[in-house]
Amino acid sequence: MKLQDKVALITGAGSGIGRATAVCFANEGARIVACDMDAAGAQETAQMITANGGQCIAAIGNVADRVDAQKMIDAALQQFGRLDILINNAGITRDALTLRLKDDEVKMMSDEQWDAVLNVNLKGTWLMSQLAAVPMIKQNYGRIVNTASVGAHGNIGQANYSASKAGVIGLTKTHALEWARFNIRVNCIAPGAVRTRMTAAIPEKLQTALTDRIPLHRFAEPEEIARVHLFLVSDDSSYITGQSIGVDGGVTVGH
Repeated sequence: MKLQDKVALITGAGSGIGRATAVCFANEGARIVACDMDAAGAQETAQMITANGGQCIAAIGNVADRVDAQKMIDAALQQFGRLDILINNAGITRDALTLRLKDDEVKMMSDEQWDAVLNVNLKGTWLMSQLAAVPMIKQNYGRIVNTASVGAHGNIGQANYSASKAGVIGLTKTHALEWARFNIRVNCIAPGAVRTRMTAAIPEKLQTALTDRIPLHRFAEPEEIARVHLFLVSDDSSYITGQSIGVDGGVTVGH
């Protein structure tokens, strides 16, 4: 098993990519802390893993709140005595055009829409990484994988989301440089369209249009993203740090 006895904290683990990653890591021998603001979702993930013979606890909280973030880190340390892996998977969207004309009036993306996305996607990643790095530095070992997106290249109606994900890439590179001397590797993945609860809400016509733009002509399954997470936290990627790995079916080949 590639993660035997490692302790992994995964945010946004109540569904989708986070749940798939939690299950994947548990199957490879890791002990899991499934974190989410959705208590029912996190607990369901924990039950799925424990029912299959794995070890998993649920921890509920907002990654953008320092008190909540520290509580989630503490839950891992109290339950399992260490923290080896952090997967910063939690993220949200609040789409709106930066400016648009409606009824002869210029409308703008609101401060609330901007702040909500930057707080969860970028501040939350920074905060969880900062707090997780403390025990990782003490044990001289850690693996952190952040979540960027193909949206970091820019996307109409997603100024907030694109900015947050571009920020995650810069944050990843900086943390990789700062923490390499403590044997902490920091990378990020940049998924394209993934079949999750969030993308299920996209109208069918738009899903078809998106699929047509993907060279592999399909959305990814959450388990496919989970396997890239596994690669980046295992010894298979022992000389990789500070990188952003595209997992997008070829969408960004032309960039």
